[in-house]
Amino acid sequence: MFSQATPVVRNLMIINVIFYVVTHFISPDLQTVFSGYYPSAPQFQPWQIVTHMFMHASLGHIFFNMFALFMFGSQLERVWGPKRFLNYYLICGLGAFALHELVVGYGYFSNYGTWFPMVQELFPSLGYSAAQDAARRLFVPVVGASGAVFGLLLGFGMLFPNTRLQLLFPPIPIKARYFVLGYGAIELMFALQNNPGDNVAHFAHLGGMLFGYVLLKKWQRERDVFY
Repeated sequence: MFSQATPVVRNLMIINVIFYVVTHFISPDLQTVFSGYYPSAPQFQPWQIVTHMFMHASLGHIFFNMFALFMFGSQLERVWGPKRFLNYYLICGLGAFALHELVVGYGYFSNYGTWFPMVQELFPSLGYSAAQDAARRLFVPVVGASGAVFGLLLGFGMLFPNTRLQLLFPPIPIKARYFVLGYGAIELMFALQNNPGDNVAHFAHLGGMLFGYVLLKKWQRERDVFY
């Protein structure tokens, strides 16, 4: 599989695996450094806007993302070329982070009247050090290439709408356009349910698809993407 990947897809897979090995087995403390935190979190650093999409929570998490990157990304890179494909991938990943944090920020605004509450506002009864410790436990980071991958899925569905994909469950073939629409609808449903026990960043997935759609429509107007 790896040898059949296109150049940018192959390099992205290598970078993701390196991040996973280093942050899980060599220096776990770097997970906090590279994961994506909300801007008012004590752990936030500007580079996390990019690095979060190369971080993964588990072996299953990175495996399925890299498999989807290979399956859909390689086809798109062959159509667009390396530069345009990489731009699309990164923009979808950044868009995923943006929408996810926008939703998180709206929650803070609803509860505290500000998009960027200070730690003391979140824990007014605690001292500074105790409030900092509590905030580090409260702010949950977003990690993974899923947002960018969902953008690739959207792109594949728009460029190859009639390509049949073989599902594992249920074990039936389905056209790419219907697969994308169905997957997007499921993600929207889970996102709106806002289940406290759900640790999947559904709005990040939707953000990747949304930014991918906007970018594709822009390119479509320029008449140099679709054939």
